[in-house]
Amino acid sequence: MKDIIKHPVTILLVSLVLLALFLNFVGAPMTRLTQIAIYTLYGMGVNLLVAYTGLVPFGASVFFGTASYVAAITLLHTSTNEVTALIGVILFSIVMAFLLGALILKRRGLYFSLLTLACSQIAFEIAFRWTDVTGGENGLQNVPRPLFPSRDSFNVFAVLTIVAAVYLMWRLVHSSFGRAMQAMRDNEQRMLSLGFNPYRIKLVAFTFCGTFIGYAGGLLALLLQGAYANNLNWEHAADPLLMTVLGGVHHFIGPLWGAISFIVLEDNLSAISENWWLIFAPIIVLFVLLSPEGIHGLYRRLVGNPRWSLTRPGIPPRPAHIEPWFGTSQDADATKPILSVKHLTNRFGSLVTSHDISLDIYPNCLHSLIGPNGAGKTTLFNILAGVLPPTEGTVIFEGRDITRLSMDQRARLGIGRSYQILSVFRNLTVFENVRIAAQARLAPKLGFWRDAYQEQQINARAWSLLAAVHLEDRAAEQCENLAHGEQRLLEIAVTLATDARLLLLDEPLAGLAEADRVVVSELIQQLARQRAVFLIEHDMDRVLTISDRVTVLHRGHLIADGRPEEVARDPQVIDAYLGGDRPELSDEVRRAADEASHLTRQPLLSLENVDAGYHGSTVLSDLSLQVHQGEVLALLGRNGVGKTTTLKTIMGVVRATRGKVLFDGHDITHAKSFTINRLGLAIVPEGRRLFPNLTVYENLRLAARKGGITVEEAYKMFPRLHNRRNVKAESLSGGERQMVAIARSLMVPSKLILLDEPFEGLSPAIVKEVMDAVIKLRDRASLIIVEHNAESVLALADSVCVLVNGAVAYQGRASELAADAELQARLLGVKV
Repeated sequence: MKDIIKHPVTILLVSLVLLALFLNFVGAPMTRLTQIAIYTLYGMGVNLLVAYTGLVPFGASVFFGTASYVAAITLLHTSTNEVTALIGVILFSIVMAFLLGALILKRRGLYFSLLTLACSQIAFEIAFRWTDVTGGENGLQNVPRPLFPSRDSFNVFAVLTIVAAVYLMWRLVHSSFGRAMQAMRDNEQRMLSLGFNPYRIKLVAFTFCGTFIGYAGGLLALLLQGAYANNLNWEHAADPLLMTVLGGVHHFIGPLWGAISFIVLEDNLSAISENWWLIFAPIIVLFVLLSPEGIHGLYRRLVGNPRWSLTRPGIPPRPAHIEPWFGTSQDADATKPILSVKHLTNRFGSLVTSHDISLDIYPNCLHSLIGPNGAGKTTLFNILAGVLPPTEGTVIFEGRDITRLSMDQRARLGIGRSYQILSVFRNLTVFENVRIAAQARLAPKLGFWRDAYQEQQINARAWSLLAAVHLEDRAAEQCENLAHGEQRLLEIAVTLATDARLLLLDEPLAGLAEADRVVVSELIQQLARQRAVFLIEHDMDRVLTISDRVTVLHRGHLIADGRPEEVARDPQVIDAYLGGDRPELSDEVRRAADEASHLTRQPLLSLENVDAGYHGSTVLSDLSLQVHQGEVLALLGRNGVGKTTTLKTIMGVVRATRGKVLFDGHDITHAKSFTINRLGLAIVPEGRRLFPNLTVYENLRLAARKGGITVEEAYKMFPRLHNRRNVKAESLSGGERQMVAIARSLMVPSKLILLDEPFEGLSPAIVKEVMDAVIKLRDRASLIIVEHNAESVLALADSVCVLVNGAVAYQGRASELAADAELQARLLGVKV
């Protein structure tokens, strides 16, 4: 009974009844109630797109206005009645919305919004000028209402059918299709990887939106007994959006309060002044600033429950006994590869990320992919999953060429993946994250009526998967409230829910505590006994322990492939991790480094017992280090140990949760990045991060500040930049981009420069050129260099700090570590 009272449809009906009593008490016409009900349905139809799919239609009035003309023309020129006319309106709206959606949904974001507005304005021009059919400026008047000649009878009919339409919408958003809409809103790429087709989901949602809005428009024509072009004009196109925002976008019943407020304010303010919008607009602005979640959101915040109310709260009841999760065993010939990559090459402009890679992945095998930063591991995963098309080569899955198939097509064939960067549905519950993934596997046909939480088989599978990663006690929690490690476990559960024949797992252990690492490692080993698993992971010791086979990439080339113990002893692999193939520094540069290492220095940067991480996780733990004036510090460690996080913490991009960061006498622990930069701390980020559409000169000039080097001095440091000064950054080679990035950091007066993987992806000749330039920087600033290749950076550094799992494992002089090959291998290399 309590649930019925709190049901949004009950609230709508009671609100309209109370409003009818109030209007009757003040002597206002009942047509105002019907108008509010009609605009409530109009706003809810728009909100079906905005809140549930993330699409914002500026021109939803195209359905509202054209439907009113369809109803009016039908009743004026045929002998039909209102019910038949409204059925015609619904059919017309379905066809119109489907055809328009098929066209304009090819674009997204602002382009989609503007296309809907353009469609509405085109319809307005037709209605305004096609006088013979639409009545032009005067519209169509005196539309008959044979079944409901009295206003009272029509008002009752309109309100009751609107309540019924809202109930249908409520059922829709709780169906399997409705849940899929919300998941797509949060993470479209993840939906693709689960096998859903977001374009189809958006097209069906757009069709439903147009149908509900069209029905509201048909009722308006019957209420007014006429149809007019102004409902299509751009001046009224934003009305339903304003109602939705005013009432609360993220609340199902929000458009009701928005429609009441909008119509009441419009009536009263327009009676005061013709320029009533000058009063109304500031009210809207103030309300949005003070309560972004609208009227309903303000109410929920006051009662202490600020969560969205687009769907009912809660999840299906937890079963008394959760069945243990067992993946489906895949029957396959273990001697035949399930996936084969042949001569795969991928280029981004002049940058080659994969070069002539050929490998086979076999069923019931744990096959790991390792390599230093920038080796091309994730790029290869993106090609296998269908995110990126290869420049050359083929991908064969179970004997079928899938090179040109899309991501969702590959997922439906049986390729599932997890992501290096967390990819979950942040605004859904933990349970719903896993349930939507299980739905993709067990209920490929999306239902529009049956409640998704009544699908017992899917629910049971979701509970089993949550128990497998120890998240069953957090099932009702909002995903965004989980700690980073818990979100990583959830990501794994979502991936497992697809029951794919081939799993691509991209760093599934990243950010997990040791206890969770053990659980997930055992889970991965169990999976590999049932299906093919292709794993990327930076925890080399664990990878080499649990893997059946290991492939190593370096600079986009496959340099080793075989059993773990063989790969670990491969000289090319050792060189890739410890730097055996880097060019020697020039004698002049080496002498400069040796002389600088004996200078007396003062502390410039200090990190004192710093903890930092992402979304509640701890990546850096009790980290302390110092950089002195004129010093070059090499920050080393295997992939994923926190090197880049350290630089981001220094720059204020990641906030320290404990400890202090001191720079040149200033406490910058909680300072903004731009403030830190103005104090004299600059960064050359991994990937260069240039402005691709600006020239070399424009990239440098944009960063220039008083006290930094001039553009001419930058050209002297990197002579080839002078010849390329008028070339856009997107057309530069990798080495040239790195030169621009380093020169740009000097355009500001910098005391300390952070270089994140400055030699990544560069040819040996370019590496030497960049190295010589880097060592010359010591005359201008101190340096922290993050580099996965130990030999290259130890040769030019004074001191070194090695991180292991976010903590300092070694600190000392760079020359001492460079001379200790065994210590390097233990801290930085690979071993069985």
